[in-house]
This record gives sequence, structure tokens and C-alpha cells, in this order.
Amino acid sequence: MAGSQPPTPQGLDPHAKAPATPGPTGQNDAADPNIKVPVGDTPGSVGVNDHAAAQAGTDATKTDADIEALNLSDTAKTAAYALKKQYPAVVFTSGHRDKSEQASAMASNVVLNRTWIEETYTESTASKACQKWVNDNKDKKTRKEIADGLKGVMDGLTDAQLAQLSKHLTGDAFDVQPVDKDGAAIKKAIRGLPGLGKFLEKEGGLVRWHAQF
Repeated sequence: MAGSQPPTPQGLDPHAKAPATPGPTGQNDAADPNIKVPVGDTPGSVGVNDHAAAQAGTDATKTDADIEALNLSDTAKTAAYALKKQYPAVVFTSGHRDKSEQASAMASNVVLNRTWIEETYTESTASKACQKWVNDNKDKKTRKEIADGLKGVMDGLTDAQLAQLSKHLTGDAFDVQPVDKDGAAIKKAIRGLPGLGKFLEKEGGLVRWHAQF
């Protein structure tokens, strides 16, 4: 448990206490500014207006490099921190994506399932355009070929149309590595995150833990 007193400077007795003298207050007693003794405990609870409170404040504002690297919106970032606080071992596999990253992520799934896009995304101008490209280009089979094709489709869409395709493009979504240990509890925690709009355990028949806000 954190102490309520700051570390004692070298050379000072951590248990030293200034004497109370019968003379005027402020001379050779605890009120004397020239007496160097550690700051005492507060009369209230530890962590309230003392050194332990400062330590707790520092811990509460600690940032997580993995979450910060996801480049999420404020709502999604707050949720990611809340989830990580409950389950420190959770691994985030994806956050904000630009068009190239989104196309590559989609292509990795299309390689396994050519109808993955229409099975996964809500029908929109963007999703239909992407699935049409896949349908019209059956000879494109590698991840790179498909990613390049989907990126070309996205380049022809407006920002509003892209926003309907995936929340990853606006930083309003993150993916979590599926796990067996504590899996049910983690999924329950995700469903209870503030601002959650949708949680998917599978996308197009493939196991993916996807949370969007």
C-alpha cells in the first residue's frame, strides 16, 4: 500500500519529529521553517490530501503505449483503457486504419472467403462496390492483388461512403485477440463498454472480436 508521506531526503531521520517547545510557536518546534523533518501523516484516510494521493493520481493518468498506437477516437480509446484495466493481458490487434490498411485487412479475409465482404459488412454503396470488384475479378487471388483492387475501389469513394464501410477508417473501432482463457468474461466486459455500438465475435464466419463505437 502506498505511504502517505513522501520519501525522506538522505540524511534525515524518517522518524524524526520536531519538539514542541514552551516558547513562541515557530521557534525550534514543528512550525519552525528551519527545522527539517519529514511531512507527517494527515489525520484523515491515507490517500486523501497526502503523498499517497499524488501517487494515485500519477497511476490513474498513466498511458498505455499499445492503446495509444491504435490512434483511436476519444470514445473508443476510453473504452480500450477500461477494458485493459479489467483484463491487463488483453491484446488489441487493430485500431484506426487508413485506406491501404483497411484494404489489406479485408483482403486477408477475402482470400479465405470470396463472399466475406457481403457476409460481414452492412449493405452500403461502399460494401457493394468492394464485393462487386471481388466478384468481377476472380483471377485476382493473392492478398496483395485483392488489396490493391479494393484500395482502388476505396479511392473512388467519398469520406461519407467510406465511413459506412468500416468504423476502423474513422478510429471508432478496435479488434481484440480472441482467447480461450477468460474469453467469456472478456466478451462480457466488451459488451458492457461505454459507447459500444456493436460487438462481433465472428465476421463472415471467421473468428474476430470486433468492437465499434
